[in-house]
Amino acid sequence: EVQLVESGAELVQTGGSLKLSCSASGFSFDDYAVAWFRQGPGKEREGVSCIRGTDGTIYYSEALRGRSTISADNVKKTVVLQIDNLKPEDAARYYCAADVPAALDGSSCHLQRGVGWMEYDYWGQGLQVTVSP
Repeated sequence: EVQLVESGAELVQTGGSLKLSCSASGFSFDDYAVAWFRQGPGKEREGVSCIRGTDGTIYYSEALRGRSTISADNVKKTVVLQIDNLKPEDAARYYCAADVPAALDGSSCHLQRGVGWMEYDYWGQGLQVTVSP
């Protein structure tokens, strides 16, 4: 069975850095897409980053572009998203999700579409992140 588990700091400070890890099991890292979504209080679910092993695609949303890095370890089957220069609006519950096998759609892993989350087959339970001022 496919399982995804998020881990990382739950309390961080504005201006600091956050490292989020998604540990995956139950599938091979050769045809997949793993994305990070987040949802703040009263906000819509937002896709912020993805990595697609199928073709090497990496994508960052405008909110994270320039201050984040996503990477994958195909041996450990983990995907890590690091966000630097944290802002109060980064506070949210962060989810990792996997599309296995990956459905190819441009260079954003479907994250530029409001319903792009529907392409993802498996989801972690999420990690609540609080950003203190």
